[in-house]
Amino acid sequence: MAEPRDVPVALSTASVYPESTATAFEIAARLGYDGVEIMVWTDPVSQDIEALRRLSDYHGVPVLAVHAPCLLITQRVWSTDPWVKLQRARAAAEKLGASTVVVHPPFRWQRQYARDFVDGIWRMADETDVRFAVENMYPWRYRDREMLAYAPDWDVTQHDYRHFTIDLSHTATARTDALEMIDRMGDRLGHVHLADGKGSAKDEHLVPGRGTQPCAELLEHLTLSGFDGHVVIEVNTRRAMSSAEREADLAEALAFTRKHLASAVRVPRR
Repeated sequence: MAEPRDVPVALSTASVYPESTATAFEIAARLGYDGVEIMVWTDPVSQDIEALRRLSDYHGVPVLAVHAPCLLITQRVWSTDPWVKLQRARAAAEKLGASTVVVHPPFRWQRQYARDFVDGIWRMADETDVRFAVENMYPWRYRDREMLAYAPDWDVTQHDYRHFTIDLSHTATARTDALEMIDRMGDRLGHVHLADGKGSAKDEHLVPGRGTQPCAELLEHLTLSGFDGHVVIEVNTRRAMSSAEREADLAEALAFTRKHLASAVRVPRR
């Protein structure tokens, strides 16, 4: 068994939406998160490396990861060319001292990008010490219909990548076994998006412990396996009725995560 490690817990800036990237740094500092993951999207600050550096320095909160702009709403952020987006995400990570770039598999209609994606990610990974951690996704569902929106596959373990991100809200939406997926990822699991879900067709991103996913078991596994990446809280707080309620959810998520990371190494009392 690997030597247990202290696993850093970061806050995704997406977790404070509709509040700003700057607010995410403030909350992360106030609650005692170990760092942040920058979701690069329509907030101009999320796209501005110097602004992010100033926020990081001011709050004493390091940037641990950069999430490339892969969402439908970010198709024009940092270029319409998906490879340029990844190059800029890598440059941002290198300049900010982040170890990981999170990337989604292509949409099926990005045909050339999808065709070259696996080989292209390997080429980019060979050019930097930054990890390109490809994230599991899910089929899109509407009523009884299912659409395979991602290529080469929403299940990233079907292809050969150097590093993976596992997202437990996505395993819930895909209705797949998260623990079996991390077994398939093995030591290539480099990054975790911690959230929960109940198997809805919607990507729920619930606070850990409020759904059906094995969040506690995953965290204990990470500690005991010698996992050397980050756990990132990526939850949906859009329905919070106030900033205080949003912050309470993020405090609860952090407490849950640290509790279960620590529980695997506690020595039982005699």
